[in-house]
Amino acid sequence: MITDSQETNNAIRRAARLIKASRKAVVLTGAGFSTPSGVPDFRSPGSGLWTRYLPMEVASLSTFRYDPEKFFAWLRPLASHMLRAEPNPAHKALADLESAGFVKAIITQNIDFLHQRAGSKSVIEVHGTFNTLTCTSCYKQHNSAGFMDMFIEEGTIPHCPDCHSLLKPDVILFEEQLPVRMWMLAQEASSTCDLMLVAGTSLEVMPSAGLPVRAVDNGAHLVVVNKSTTFIDERADLLFMDDVAEIIPRITAEILGG
Repeated sequence: MITDSQETNNAIRRAARLIKASRKAVVLTGAGFSTPSGVPDFRSPGSGLWTRYLPMEVASLSTFRYDPEKFFAWLRPLASHMLRAEPNPAHKALADLESAGFVKAIITQNIDFLHQRAGSKSVIEVHGTFNTLTCTSCYKQHNSAGFMDMFIEEGTIPHCPDCHSLLKPDVILFEEQLPVRMWMLAQEASSTCDLMLVAGTSLEVMPSAGLPVRAVDNGAHLVVVNKSTTFIDERADLLFMDDVAEIIPRITAEILGG
């Protein structure tokens, strides 16, 4: 819980000064950025998805190919959370910072499209997106909305309206490579930024977890906002072990109002 302690207030002001002084600030977000919107994360003790499922048994490319019913049965409740979620104050605060020119890019491990729905434009989705699906035969891409509503309500597995083959959500499953173009953009943004804000990620998934290292090794300042510890904490200029939906809007208000 955030308190209005002098120490927290001072840290908020310091973070705001660092971001305002930067020329190319980028943000790296993870599952903890969307949990205030009601989207479950994967690794939190007791509530994370991987405390209830074995990843390779439900969220791998092999499962999708050879047992799609099992894959889609696992996906259905998560899809419901993602498609019915609304951007939280942290999403909106980052969109405001980008609009004002203080954030140049948002690198996200999330697949829920909430950054874009909040108004962010420069979003690099390194783990893909649930906003579209691609046919496994004719490779035509479709918007998820029409298919996912029926899937969530009735459990109807999505098929291509043109060739009737299975549609795969454009998310990166286990055994899949990251999307090359997005990954190259993420590496470039991390290598050339002068400040990185890491928010809502435990930094346990490689290679995305290595992006902050790339940033600080090239001289960038580092601000971390996450409820749990991460391996990069000791290299951070500022560390907030708090809720992103509390801290990010306060930093934004200090930047835009100061």
